[in-house]
Amino acid sequence: MNLALQALLAVTPILVAAVLMVGLRWPARLAMPIVYVLAVVIALLFWQVPFAQVAASTIQGLFVTFDILFIIFGAILLLNTLKYSGAVTAIRNGFTNISQDRRVQIVIIAWLFGSFIEGASGFGTPAAIAGPLLVALGFPAMAAVVVGMMIQSTPVTFGAVGTPIIVGVTGGLQSETLDSTLLALGSNFEAYRQIITAQSALIHGIVGTIIPLLMVMMVTRFFGRNKSWTEGLSILPFAIFGGLAFTIPYTLTGVFLGPEFPSLFGGLIGLAIVVYAARKGFLVPKDTWDFAPASEWPNEWLGSLEIKLDTLASKPPIPLWLAWFPYVLLAVFLVITRLPGLPVGGWLRTIQISWPAILGTEITATTTPLYLPGMLMVFVVLITYFMHRMKGGELRSAVVDSSKVILGAGFVLIFTIPMVRVYINSGVNAAELPSMPVAMAEWVSVNVGAIWPLFAPSIGALGAFIAGSNTVSNLMFTLFQHGVADRLLISGTMVVALQAVGAAAGNMIAIHNVVAASATVGLLGQEGATLRKTIIPTIYYVTVAGIIGLIAIYVLGVTDPIHTAALQEIQQSGGASLTP
Repeated sequence: MNLALQALLAVTPILVAAVLMVGLRWPARLAMPIVYVLAVVIALLFWQVPFAQVAASTIQGLFVTFDILFIIFGAILLLNTLKYSGAVTAIRNGFTNISQDRRVQIVIIAWLFGSFIEGASGFGTPAAIAGPLLVALGFPAMAAVVVGMMIQSTPVTFGAVGTPIIVGVTGGLQSETLDSTLLALGSNFEAYRQIITAQSALIHGIVGTIIPLLMVMMVTRFFGRNKSWTEGLSILPFAIFGGLAFTIPYTLTGVFLGPEFPSLFGGLIGLAIVVYAARKGFLVPKDTWDFAPASEWPNEWLGSLEIKLDTLASKPPIPLWLAWFPYVLLAVFLVITRLPGLPVGGWLRTIQISWPAILGTEITATTTPLYLPGMLMVFVVLITYFMHRMKGGELRSAVVDSSKVILGAGFVLIFTIPMVRVYINSGVNAAELPSMPVAMAEWVSVNVGAIWPLFAPSIGALGAFIAGSNTVSNLMFTLFQHGVADRLLISGTMVVALQAVGAAAGNMIAIHNVVAASATVGLLGQEGATLRKTIIPTIYYVTVAGIIGLIAIYVLGVTDPIHTAALQEIQQSGGASLTP
């Protein structure tokens, strides 16, 4: 089977998902079972993947599904608990005191608070936390999902305390051969990875600065009374200020400290700066923008969580610091359990539910329930129950409300995530073909040549679209991207950095991320409508990042130790360096 046919077959389930959900507007609960079956058929018949491998991949996917559903449940439970305790009323009033302008609230809650949560936890947690919080403040459910998905861009490469770099790039790239090559050049893999980290941070710092502006513009265009892009542009000075308040410390941290803390520090420092500035009215527009009354919203904007918040009577508000304390406590717990230098995360991971060598394959499925952000959220809920002096019936109502939302999301995800694992594990086959995602990427590389840096972020985004994870995309494609750079005699670190940046952007359109974010606000069935919107910032991100990569490599001459040594060897042998 030639490469073109491999790529066509591999992309078919993705195209079918796009046609059904985006084109025909099918809900994911109808589209994804079909897509799963199609992926399995292609894997079995054309890739000749053993049935045991497909079945094991499906079981592995179900383990991942449990993890994601637990995170969703924890996020919804936390918000419902705060609703019944009266904290939501206090939080809503607190933001009103800072600014009643929804555009300002987007910059502070989604961009800065969401980025901080991404830096601490990753794995879709910021959308699961910020989305319901925005709904509680009066945002339409679909607007909250779109904004929640856009959080999963700039901070994601350094989310979960640097996991996409530390685990994804390291696991995908490091080998004895590469270590030997770097040692011969007087370097090592840690130094090489830090170059990738710094270059990723610089690219994100440039591209990501206008993401808060795009968040605002997406909301004013698709959810405003006047459906206007310019109403979002009117907050440009404040939005760019909010962008820089995050990206400057973020970039400096990535360049000088490493991959663990850029998103954490960027979010924390940016929050302190921007909240203070907003209170003082610095760069805040004189006009105030808000949504139309909820009675005028179309039904497709509404989620079940939103309806409950509007119809249930609230308790009297509690002090603002006490209302926010559960979120502060959650952030602290996320940080101390994720920092590599602390033993807490290791202790929590000792409790495992594992199925090694599933059905005789090399596939292993593992979950660490105590380490999941969902468990930390449940723990915070229990603390909140006592701190907010809640009644037993209130907590019981929060649990019941939260459990109902999980049922719809669970049905979709038990097809979506196993399909992802079938894709990723399809490299084990009798036809001796690369895995389906790699086949697609190889076809692109063969057909674009020297302008590969323009397309490298899109390959990373493709991996994240399939897997819903920057880390998994890096594991799948980092070695491939580095190999393409070697063949083209261009900087391998820059191409891998473009991969990492694109994989972050791809989270904005990852189907199971959209399903998970929608579930937190009770908006299942509108996934296609969300994807039609989030594809806009995704295209912006991968295109601009690719252009930056071209300029860095072919205009600025960005290099790395291996690339420099290869060029020197060519020059010494009388050859000419590659030109675009």
